This record gives sequence, C-alpha cells and structure tokens, in this order.
Amino acid sequence: MRILFVNWATVPVFAYGGTERVIWDLAYELHKLGHEITFLTPPGSTCDFGAVLSFDTEQDLLPQIPAGFDITHFQFQPKFDLDRDFGRPYLMTEHGNYNKNPTRPLNCNFISRDHARRHQSNQVVLNGLNWDAYGPVDLDAPRKNFHFLGKAEWRAKNVKGAIEVARKAGVDIEILGGQRFNFRRGFRLTFTRRAHFHGMVGGAQKFAALNASRGLIFPMRWHEPFGLAVIESLYFGCPVFSTPYGALPELVGGEFGFLSDSSSELARAVRDLSFDRRKLHDYARATFNSQRMAQGYLEKYQTILGGETLHDKPPVWPKLSKKLLPWRS
Repeated sequence: MRILFVNWATVPVFAYGGTERVIWDLAYELHKLGHEITFLTPPGSTCDFGAVLSFDTEQDLLPQIPAGFDITHFQFQPKFDLDRDFGRPYLMTEHGNYNKNPTRPLNCNFISRDHARRHQSNQVVLNGLNWDAYGPVDLDAPRKNFHFLGKAEWRAKNVKGAIEVARKAGVDIEILGGQRFNFRRGFRLTFTRRAHFHGMVGGAQKFAALNASRGLIFPMRWHEPFGLAVIESLYFGCPVFSTPYGALPELVGGEFGFLSDSSSELARAVRDLSFDRRKLHDYARATFNSQRMAQGYLEKYQTILGGETLHDKPPVWPKLSKKLLPWRS
C-alpha cells in the first residue's frame, strides 16, 4: 500500500514532539510491514525509510497534495472540505481538543475512547510508541525523586499543582519540560527547593530521568486527549498520580496509579507509594505499542478503501470551555 502522511510539523522530533513522535512511529511500523511511506510536511523533514515531500505553508494546501497514493492520512484538519473537495481515499486523525471547525470529516478517528465520545464517535485507535527506541529500562535500580513531564508553560498541564503535591508529600520533583523563570508567562512562583527544573529534554537525557524516577506527578486541568507522558512513564515503571480528566481514567486504572483533583489526596497517595514496577512496564509495552497502533490504522484504511466511511454523519466539535478544570489545593 502507498501511504501519504500529511502533517503540519516536520519530522522526526528530537525533544518533546508528542504528536510527531506518534506519527513517526506509526509510519515506521507500517514501513516494516511492507508499505510504502511518504511524508508531506513543511520544509525541513527527513526520513531514512520513506520519501519526503514539502508544501508551502503560505499557499493553499489542496493543490500541493500529490495524487497516486492508495490513501492519504492527514494528521490535522485542513481548511478545505475533505469530503467535498479532496476526491481520494483519506483518513484524518484528530489529535487535539480545540479544532475550531464545527464538524470533523466522515473518515476521522480519535486517539482515546473519551476523546471519541466527546466528538460523538466510536472510531478510536489508541496511540502507541516504538518502545525499542527507548533503550533499556532498569526496574530494580534505586529511585529517589518524582517527575513532571510536559510543556510546563501550558497552564492546563498544572506544573504548579505538581510542585504543590510534591511539597505536601515531602518529596523532590524533577520538572522535565519547563524553566523556573518563564518570561512569556510571567515569573513562575516556584520558590520551593523540592522542584528542580531541566527545561525541554529528549532522547537519552529524558530516558535517564525516567529510569531514575519513582513516579509521575501530572495533575493536568484539561480534557487530555491521550497523554504520551503517561504511557512513557508507565513504560519506565513509574506509577501515575494525576487528575481524573480526559483519557486518564482509561489509561491509568487503580493498579497503575492514583487519580484525584485534590493535591492533598494525591500527596497522600505519593507518600503511600506501593506499585509493582514490572507490572506497570509490561502493561505499557503490551497496550500502547506502535505495532498495535499500526494494525488499528490498517483496519481503518481497509474499511475506507473498501468504499465505506467511518461515520454516517460528521462527528461534531464538542465546544469545550477553555477554562481550567477543577483543582483543589
């Protein structure tokens, strides 16, 4: 099968790049299965297992999309109408929450059951990662501190809440993805010595930090569509202490972490930490891997190439409020 991936950002990624990491691992897995992969992105992408084409972000996208592919997989919703204007087999994956279009295309899928439900859909392919690229995991090594992983400048990620939980629990927390001083967001009030900031990290530096962590403290305050920080942490044997919003309840059950919108309750769970690291690791590796994700997408492709659409009517935008979800100090 000849598959064209259309994405608004370049690949591969070397630091955070959550969505692009998933796209890259999906394409690589499909390549290993014998499919021919081409990326269409803004200038700057490279790929050693597929072809790379570029589009001009200042021009209309539609006439820049080449024909001749069995299916075109969009990683964002373009400005033109896919069902009316494209005229070729396509799939679009919705990765986020705040797409301003009132509806989604008929051939659209979502990345968690909660994400799909909020769009009045049942079309889901869970995100997965190529765990072989993450290096060895040492589940028996002594671990000292906890960690936060994500773009700390996003208020919805609630890094201040994560630091509050660590302070109440009497533990130190490594902030992977933020600085103590953020001049775009104003001065960050993080005077506690419990918090250690490392900026945006990736690759070996991130893997080493996760290998040394006791758990993820991640009290986000929005409807998380999926949560790559969650499954990466689970893979390294780290239980997850988070809020019960978005996809978190379906990713983290009681065996793999603790969910609450209360900093005091999360701090108590952190203090009472008791989880089987091997069980966390095996769960992440078996459930959220790129092989399973690729098979899920191949099923969607075959449905579409068979002449069916994934939905009878367009999924709707849930019109979520951008107000932060509740957080109890």
